[in-house]
Amino acid sequence: MTHDTDRRAFLRTSAAAGLAAAALPATASEADEAKAELPKGKAEHVVMVWLGGGACQIDTWDPKRKGDAKAGKKKPGSYYDPIDTAIEGVHVCEHLERCAGLLDRFNPVRSVHHDVVDEHAAATNRMHTGRPTSGTIVYPSLGSVVAHERGPAGEGVPAYVLIGYPNLTRGPGFLGAKANFVYLLDTASGPAGFKRPEWIDSGRQSRREKLLAEFRKGYRDRVGEQSTIEQYDESVDEALRLSGPQFESVFQLDREPGDLRNSYGGEFGQRCLLARRLIERGVRFIEVSHNLNFVNGTGWDTHNQGQLKQHLLIRELDSALATLVTDLEEKKLLDKTLIVVNTEFGRPAGFDGGGGRGHHPHSFTVVLAGGGLKNGRAIGTTDELGMKVVDRPVSVPDLFATVHHALGIDPHKELYAGERPVPITDGGRPVRELFV
Repeated sequence: MTHDTDRRAFLRTSAAAGLAAAALPATASEADEAKAELPKGKAEHVVMVWLGGGACQIDTWDPKRKGDAKAGKKKPGSYYDPIDTAIEGVHVCEHLERCAGLLDRFNPVRSVHHDVVDEHAAATNRMHTGRPTSGTIVYPSLGSVVAHERGPAGEGVPAYVLIGYPNLTRGPGFLGAKANFVYLLDTASGPAGFKRPEWIDSGRQSRREKLLAEFRKGYRDRVGEQSTIEQYDESVDEALRLSGPQFESVFQLDREPGDLRNSYGGEFGQRCLLARRLIERGVRFIEVSHNLNFVNGTGWDTHNQGQLKQHLLIRELDSALATLVTDLEEKKLLDKTLIVVNTEFGRPAGFDGGGGRGHHPHSFTVVLAGGGLKNGRAIGTTDELGMKVVDRPVSVPDLFATVHHALGIDPHKELYAGERPVPITDGGRPVRELFV
């Protein structure tokens, strides 16, 4: 047996041992539960709504006693009043009125937690890759893993679309270009980078491709390295496939009924409508960004004055999300589409000097909806101010394992960064209550 073979065997054994240790149940009943097989997930698509900046859990999905942000008082607590929902005994903030009436299609997971406090970038990476930032390996995002494992669900469409600004944390990491995203900055222009300029006709395009092929061959002959060229070729082929009229037509939102478009709302709502149209065409994973700073000046990063107009963001989220749920339901797509409302961390109950809130990663809410889950259940409980998890903690790896299992992906499967085995999740286990 060679040294390399010994090394690979050692890495596989070490990784498996690490997983077993991480997943070791604390009690006999937990051990029995872990052995019981979960029903296979039914979801075929994911829409991840990204609330960039850190959405406050007690001002949205996990309201607590009313606080006071005024100077001189600074009473910790929620900024808004709670309202009843379609789940008995579960409340949400008053500005989530439309979602409240549909909450039996949702699963608020109120006990998500991690340990990244001060770094937005590191927390964003954690909530996209499920792992801490590493100096030795670039981990793939959730969207890229899903794209890699499931591919597109239709012909002539990408597996993974990002509606928002591109970022390394959303990318494929060691999985390579084939698992990367196609990104759009708005709903009006579509993937403009795929369009051939009008002044380049088919003959000129053909000559360009022939010349490019000669350069590629010259590079391979000189360097002998294939993977870079292969990944580049795959990206070019993907772009050419997506430049045709079939994929372009998905961006024609004016074909939708006016009442429906109005129900979704402004630019963020139109992004959610576009996500539904992308699902119909077979896109597997869509991230829709909602960190639109011009709405309240800060997005969900509600330090200081951003808190005063946070309700504008919440109302925008409410109308778009509720319409997306009912629209998918009417088209018989909700059970096949897992909606994930994600954010990098939560906010503390106390207020800062400017009347806003700081960062709080120790207990916050990620909301799931549809996806063939056992909807209408709130998972996890926090204390009287939403500062600590009291019941049913859900780690970030557990959350990712839940998404993967919902899609029929084995959350314990190993991927490979070169020869290094990397489990899809960092020892996570699906939230069992969402499947049985």
